[in-house]
Amino acid sequence: MIGRVALAMLLAADVTSSALAADPVTRPATAADYAAIAKLPDWTGIWQPDWSALFAGRGGRIPDKPVTTPAATKMLVDFEAGKAKGENLQTQAANCVPPGMPQIMRMPYPIEFIYSPGRVTIAIETDSQVRRIYTDGRPLPGDPDPTFNGSSVGHWEGDTLVVDTVGLSPRTSIVAGLHPTEQTRIQERFHLAKPDVMEVTTTITDPTLFAQPYVLRQPYARKREWQIREYICEENNRDAADPFGRPTMDISK
Repeated sequence: MIGRVALAMLLAADVTSSALAADPVTRPATAADYAAIAKLPDWTGIWQPDWSALFAGRGGRIPDKPVTTPAATKMLVDFEAGKAKGENLQTQAANCVPPGMPQIMRMPYPIEFIYSPGRVTIAIETDSQVRRIYTDGRPLPGDPDPTFNGSSVGHWEGDTLVVDTVGLSPRTSIVAGLHPTEQTRIQERFHLAKPDVMEVTTTITDPTLFAQPYVLRQPYARKREWQIREYICEENNRDAADPFGRPTMDISK
């Protein structure tokens, strides 16, 4: 039987753990906070990636290749050598592991923006993922726990939402063969290029991986009549991969 003192210590530890896991405590939202939301850009509706919207004749979805450091270049060479041996043919997405940032924003599935006081939430159909971008003035965490989508803090520059993200899990990939490090930082700039066309410019920096900032541009087309659908990978993940990225079954049957 647990004694009263031990039980009290366990309860206190549980409360502390819950508090640490929770979002930082902020002041209660006021009527003025909700009124301020009405002044933000109209991003209602569902946004579908549309590489033809802004980049016709520029290679469509295919991004420019990054300029990598010698160490990162070797990683890419080793990755391609693995493919030649029948490895690295599939990512962990075949095992229903979410792609994480920045790839989650480049998947061929729609997204939705949800405004609330001090936060912009991005609901992503891919793997039913959610990104929480805090716009309440807090700083980026100094020692973030690595997560798939990272820790994101944003601010508004006129009608442009500027988002900085750190704390990415090394299980994710920036590009095939390159994984984030503790020095990886992503900045996104969201703005409307046209009333129903959004452009997101993503700049990725990491002195251990890139010799110069790696810039990606992603257009989205607004679909006001659409809805985000439920995406459950486990219901159809027939093409699972082993630790070497090799298919674990013949999916041609």
